[in-house]
Amino acid sequence: MSFRPWQWKSALSALGLLGLCALTGCGASLTEKSSDVDAGAPSLSAQQEQERQRALDAYHEAWRTVTRDYLDPTFNGQAPERWKHWRTRYDDALRAPADAYVAIDAMLATLGDDYTRFLPPREMSDQSMEIDSRVFGVGIQIALREGRVTVMGVLPNGPAAAAGLEARDVIDAIDGVSARTITLEEAADRIRGPQGTPVRLTLQRPEGASRVKTLVKTLRRAEVSIQSAFIKPLAQNPDIGYIRLNSFISEKADDEMRAALKQLRGKRALILDLRHNYGGLLSNAVSIADLFLKDGVIVSIVGRRHRPVRVESARDDGEQDVMTPLAILIDGGSASASEILSGALQDHHRAMLVGERSFGKGLVQKIEPLSGGAGLNITISKYLTPNGVDINHKGISPDITIPLTIDDLRAGRDPQLQGAITALRRQLATQAPRAPHKKAS
Repeated sequence: MSFRPWQWKSALSALGLLGLCALTGCGASLTEKSSDVDAGAPSLSAQQEQERQRALDAYHEAWRTVTRDYLDPTFNGQAPERWKHWRTRYDDALRAPADAYVAIDAMLATLGDDYTRFLPPREMSDQSMEIDSRVFGVGIQIALREGRVTVMGVLPNGPAAAAGLEARDVIDAIDGVSARTITLEEAADRIRGPQGTPVRLTLQRPEGASRVKTLVKTLRRAEVSIQSAFIKPLAQNPDIGYIRLNSFISEKADDEMRAALKQLRGKRALILDLRHNYGGLLSNAVSIADLFLKDGVIVSIVGRRHRPVRVESARDDGEQDVMTPLAILIDGGSASASEILSGALQDHHRAMLVGERSFGKGLVQKIEPLSGGAGLNITISKYLTPNGVDINHKGISPDITIPLTIDDLRAGRDPQLQGAITALRRQLATQAPRAPHKKAS
């Protein structure tokens, strides 16, 4: 599953679609196919013809992939008849792969699906690095919120964390270039760079309901390892374990979660923090849910024409299930794999959800490589919670709703965390502690 992204997409893993209005700087100017070809135009050299063929191959490959894996009037309202005219629409305009990339963006934009998008070779490589848990930059996740490039998450132990950047900081300028006039992709490219080189960020930090503080931070780029799971001791509640799960994108996320649970063995209750966790790999969500469930459905995947693709269930794999009382923190940034995990544990009455309604991304994507190192992130199915609920565009409602305001953040308060602790204390007072349960063989 791809994380993602949404009206404000994480630039670490989901970079926004470009339309025909975004051709400036791409070295391309596309027009629709026309039969009025200038007969006097000079013929192409062998190298130019090779570049043109590469462009045509990339564009047609993308068109065929969408036709094969995406179109379905019953699933996403996309009629094959409307799609056919895109097949050769830009054939006379394509001269180089860069032209094809812009044309593919324009073609995909007509689908109206924020999650089906084209990944040029650079972004395809970046996504692969994330899955391998390696990113070069300053250690932040950025996204568009209300049209502004905004810090959505700060990776611990990275340059941004050391410099004091915070989630919800708005990036106003990058090395003196206004971030208001560039795309999210361009902002990410400007922030990334060779190890050890500096980047200067001008930030606007909300200070209450109407106040904004301007900060200028100079950071040195570094290789940032993406650690998914973190443990934080709760000084006033040492018998309750706390795990922050930042992302499901790393292939190591489920192993890190197992290690964290092992360290917290013996705690009377657990809190799993999924706030601002945009998702990641479906396999991680399933394997982590399996750690907390003895049996039962975790998620159902439904494909085109409403055909069931598969059902993921808790497995008897010999591992001990963690049956400690559990609270999960969610908010409007909890999406995709976060919602699979929290939805499964809520439906099975295995965990109480505390915080705010989740984002509501109930679609599954796959990464389809294209020739030349590019790729497509394409929606292929949707998922349902164990109770058969489709949460796309709806989100998951917490069992206990508690808002978290900017004033709370500035004052160092976390009423959602405190609400989870209070709810767990109430639960612990009404039941005896349960020992870990080993799955029946």
